[in-house]
Amino acid sequence: MVKGLQGFSWTMLLLLCAIQELGAWAMHTAVEGPGLGQQGDPALLAGGRVKRGWVWNQFFVVEEYTGTEPLYVGKIHSDSDEGDGSIKYTISGEGAGTIFLIDEITGDIHATERLDREQKTFYTLRAQARDRQTDQLLEPESEFIIKVQDINDSEPRFLEGPYIGSVAELSPIGTSVMQVMASDADDPTYGSSARVVYSVLEGEQRFTVDSKTGVIRTAVADLDRETQDRYEVVIRATDMAGQLGGLSGSTTVTIVVTDVNDNPPRFPQKMYQFSIVETAPVGTAIGRVKAEDSDVGENTDMMYQVKDEEGVEMFKVTTDSNTQEAVITVQKPLDYESKKVHTVVVEALNKFVDPRFVDLGTFRDQTIVRVSVLDVDEPPEFRPPSNLMEVQEDAHVGSVVGVVTALDPDTANHPVRYAIDRSTDAERIFDIDANTGAIVTGKVLDRETAGWHNITVLAMEADNHSQVSRASLRIRILDVNDNPPELATPYEAAVCEDAKPGQLIQTISVVDRDEPQSGHHFYFTLVPEATNNHHFSLLDIKDNTAAVHTQRMGFNRQEQDVYLLPILVVDSGPPALSSTGTLTIRVCGCDSNGAIQSCNSTAYVVSATLSPGALIALLVCVLILVVLVLLILTLKRHQKSHLTSEDDEDMRDNVIKYNDEGGGEQDTEAYDMSALRSLYDFSEIKGGDGGGGPGEGGPSRNLASALHALPQWVQSPDLDFSVFRDYICKKVEQADEDFSVPPYDSFQTYAFEGSDSPVPSLSSINTWSSGSEQDFSYLGGWGPRFRQLAALYAGRRGEEDSEES
Repeated sequence: MVKGLQGFSWTMLLLLCAIQELGAWAMHTAVEGPGLGQQGDPALLAGGRVKRGWVWNQFFVVEEYTGTEPLYVGKIHSDSDEGDGSIKYTISGEGAGTIFLIDEITGDIHATERLDREQKTFYTLRAQARDRQTDQLLEPESEFIIKVQDINDSEPRFLEGPYIGSVAELSPIGTSVMQVMASDADDPTYGSSARVVYSVLEGEQRFTVDSKTGVIRTAVADLDRETQDRYEVVIRATDMAGQLGGLSGSTTVTIVVTDVNDNPPRFPQKMYQFSIVETAPVGTAIGRVKAEDSDVGENTDMMYQVKDEEGVEMFKVTTDSNTQEAVITVQKPLDYESKKVHTVVVEALNKFVDPRFVDLGTFRDQTIVRVSVLDVDEPPEFRPPSNLMEVQEDAHVGSVVGVVTALDPDTANHPVRYAIDRSTDAERIFDIDANTGAIVTGKVLDRETAGWHNITVLAMEADNHSQVSRASLRIRILDVNDNPPELATPYEAAVCEDAKPGQLIQTISVVDRDEPQSGHHFYFTLVPEATNNHHFSLLDIKDNTAAVHTQRMGFNRQEQDVYLLPILVVDSGPPALSSTGTLTIRVCGCDSNGAIQSCNSTAYVVSATLSPGALIALLVCVLILVVLVLLILTLKRHQKSHLTSEDDEDMRDNVIKYNDEGGGEQDTEAYDMSALRSLYDFSEIKGGDGGGGPGEGGPSRNLASALHALPQWVQSPDLDFSVFRDYICKKVEQADEDFSVPPYDSFQTYAFEGSDSPVPSLSSINTWSSGSEQDFSYLGGWGPRFRQLAALYAGRRGEEDSEES
């Protein structure tokens, strides 16, 4: 039987063992019966119901044992053990053989090491009882637990530190700040070792802590961030429910006091002084002032404003959002002569006000800003600043248009001189008196040319021309009636031959370059010499227009096709001016609908549609014109081709093409052969043989042979060239005597070939051989300029050979 022991004295241990042995014996007797095997029989171990020789209970061992001897844990014992040492007890499992040792004979278990419940709370082991001789199990192997009993050996610890909390200043008593929590490693189910209570160790004057929950609260209502913005509070946690002998741990809690808007802005000074020159432009910053606020963050955001009426008119205050300063700027031009010192009341107030603290007082403050204006030398000022003047367009040159006035605003009051900026009056239409500022006309004015003039007047100090002021002046030219009215256009009207009396022919309007203030009003009438006109009448419609009507029945173009009606137009003045315009009225033929067909011999108005007969006649006329044009072009082309063929037959033109050394083949300015051709009468050649027929050596054959012989320059006894020689010499003498005409190279190269040319002569003059006896193929190698000549002679030679054959 195994006995589990838990006791605090040997007396209790013996009592518990006796009770357990009696219970085990009763159970053994109750379960034992016939047929059961003996103790130690392997059949008992293999299966079936066996007698329980021991009963297990949980063993306990106290942690942190500090004795010198091994700590007795308990004892296992089999009821078959007779004390003779034949049974061997063994254990296995957690810590067996190291932490826990067993006496094999007595079954006593001891702990050899110091145990810590916080590291391991229990150990699970198995026990066996074996026969020492056979090593057979006498009892079934059974499992038991050794539990480490807790003692208060761990103090409470604040594991989530360091702690930082916050609370708004001026919070009421009992306002929750934050919660702290300590943990104890001891067994919370055994005793009070893990029961923790909280208390304030330092800072109890201003903060408290709930002993059970660890919630920290304010103990006073006058926390002031401006006085102290953070507190260090020490919180202690004690186990054993705070009883004497309990362990404790502590932590430091930092409590930050946050700001509320409980302080108004305050100016460090009650008066500030600044200075600025009087010429400072609007928007110039004068200076900066700042109100101090003990608060922080948005509670220090300021707004500034000017409180007095004078300051509001002259100065403007804005807030610099970065520095929270008041920026004072000029809002209106300053004038040292008018006021030298300005006093401005500036007020500062918080932008965000907490309604909970309005009873603390007004959250605003005021200060006085004195602005001194410094004097500078300023240019003259125009007074009054009127910029419009008027003058009649018929004003004489030198007439006064108006007077400008400028004064020196400085106390010295220097004299002022005036001038006109000529870039705005380049034509010098106006002049100005340098001393008085009187503006006068410099030229004759004409409103119809320019109705407005914009000029710039300069005013400067007499002894310092750098101090200049400018003023724009607009001068309006007032109209006078100096232009007579005129007909709007050169009117032309038409009247049908079959017109009836009273028929409207034309409505007339007029134009006038003048612009009277009361508006235009014109009067229409016929000139006196046309008042007895019986053909047409003029009616003044009284709206600045007039209407012309017929007065007779029908008109005849054959008798008179044009009527000129002179009309007199008079304006309303003053003075009244007039002009005469002529209305041209043409008598036209009209169709049955009154549409004008033609006036005089030409069509005045072409109808939108023509009759079929008229269209056919128009087409026939166009066709005839086209045929005539084609015939003329054909005749001209035929005549041109005939002249070209005759020119080709005249072989003397070839002399110019290949014998003119003056300008080469491209020279088109050569000597005109027509002058020589006119002196040579080919009629002698044509009729030399008495006009025989073609087969008898008639004129055609003789002419061909004579022309063929000319390019070769074969001297014929029948021809006399003295006339050519005399003519050429005469022309050469005239050219030599006249130095104004250019030289004609053709005169020199026609009669003879130059002696300075390095190239052999190409001319056939003085060559008694015929063209067929010479080979001109060598000309092809002389370059591009002689290729055409080579081709010409080669072709000529081929023709001669074919004729001979």
